[in-house]
Amino acid sequence: MFRSPVVPRGRKRLRPEEAAAPRREEVKFGDVRLYLVERKMGRSRRSFLTQLARSKGFIVEDVLSEDVTHVVSEGSQASSLWKWLKESALKNLPSIHVLDISWFTDSMKQGRPVAMETKHIIKEIVPTLLEDCPPTAAVAVSQYACQRRTTTQNNKIFTDAFEVLAESYEFNEMDGWCLGFRRAASVLKSLPQMVQSLDSTHNLPCLGKHAKAVMDEILQHGHSFEVEKILSDERYQTLKLFTSVFGVGPKTADKWYRRGLRSFSSILEDSSIHLNQMQQNGFLYYGDISRAVSKAEAEALTRVIDEAVHAITPDAVLTLTGGFRRGKEFGHDVDFIVTTPERGEEDSLLRNLLNRLRKQGILLYCDYQPSTFDMSTLPVQSFEAMDQFAKCFLIMRLDSSHVEGGLHGDQRDSRGWTAVRVDLVSPPMDHYAFALLGWSGSRQFDRDLRRFARVERRMTLDNHCLYDRTKREFLAAMTEKDIFAHLGLEYIEPWQRNA
Repeated sequence: MFRSPVVPRGRKRLRPEEAAAPRREEVKFGDVRLYLVERKMGRSRRSFLTQLARSKGFIVEDVLSEDVTHVVSEGSQASSLWKWLKESALKNLPSIHVLDISWFTDSMKQGRPVAMETKHIIKEIVPTLLEDCPPTAAVAVSQYACQRRTTTQNNKIFTDAFEVLAESYEFNEMDGWCLGFRRAASVLKSLPQMVQSLDSTHNLPCLGKHAKAVMDEILQHGHSFEVEKILSDERYQTLKLFTSVFGVGPKTADKWYRRGLRSFSSILEDSSIHLNQMQQNGFLYYGDISRAVSKAEAEALTRVIDEAVHAITPDAVLTLTGGFRRGKEFGHDVDFIVTTPERGEEDSLLRNLLNRLRKQGILLYCDYQPSTFDMSTLPVQSFEAMDQFAKCFLIMRLDSSHVEGGLHGDQRDSRGWTAVRVDLVSPPMDHYAFALLGWSGSRQFDRDLRRFARVERRMTLDNHCLYDRTKREFLAAMTEKDIFAHLGLEYIEPWQRNA
């Protein structure tokens, strides 16, 4: 027999209709639908956590259904939780993320769904899912990164090996092999579970014989002999060192290697080598710009540049893009898009911004490239690495006093500042959505998005526009969601594009 809950004196008891009425909160994460398992958690705690999550923009379902994307449990025994989930007979169970309460609390602290890490996943359930669910259920993984939500760094032991192989093939100008391993790494990163046997990869796309052979080595021995051989190879080590310098690409690095150069000092002491301005500054500030940039430092630069931009044009728009927009805590540089509602003024806005930063004494190096944007040349027949918008590649001085918590790592010295790599691009406002999508990345996500557009939709997509080759017309877009809608794709949030 259930008793009515005791209400402390002086506290008004809510009428049933008041207690049941949900508060209307703004939904910020429409593609994440949580279900909190009441067992072990308790009704009152579940109610409190539900309201907390909804207040932060999450959707929390009261009933377990096929709309749910994330099941969160606290204190439940894995075997009994799985038994209960299996009895629910959900058709989409293999694609649901079954997570520990630690993922929920981390997400509440960040105010957004955090990347799922191995520690968040109730691991004992994973093998059961793989064994008990029909084999056809695994075919849910798309060959296109733009149809996969990649928020994790899962399967890192495999993806790190694939990245070494991809980089080695890139140094050898074997682009097909390089792309193959990058696609394989992208697929494994998107999986919510660790791969524990090759059998579980049977239906996964983009995993060729070579990739599976590397995985098999790692599963058996804990490492790949092929990857270890590459890591110890002198040419690979030298090219990796040289390409870590701002302004030095694989071809230049290989040319120096073929000349017998093996160190920075050997390059700088060789009078026959003429470094361009970018490379000179790359060596000059190498100690600073070769280190990782923290999220706090990126936010500090955002405030500095935003203040300068709006002092010039009050209605200008500045957006932080790149890895930091995708939720990363560290990056190798900081990317921004800056534009203005006044068509044709974006190029002058960028030049005026550079002049202002120069007068402030915080612009250490600038490579400015004026706009060559011309709609009559679009769509381009083949993808070009750089778009036609006005842009600049900078090295900026960032003072420790501007960074919340100060500079990170070994930059906390008496000098009180560090040099940071910054990229700025300035598209016209009506092409802003395309530039934002392209500059946000990740590179593999963008590559597959363009491939999907071309192969599946007969469209051409780049940082400038989206062109329908069947209708022979450009498709307008004011937001990234408009672009996804034109392509018939579900919208994927920036933090889910870490392919």
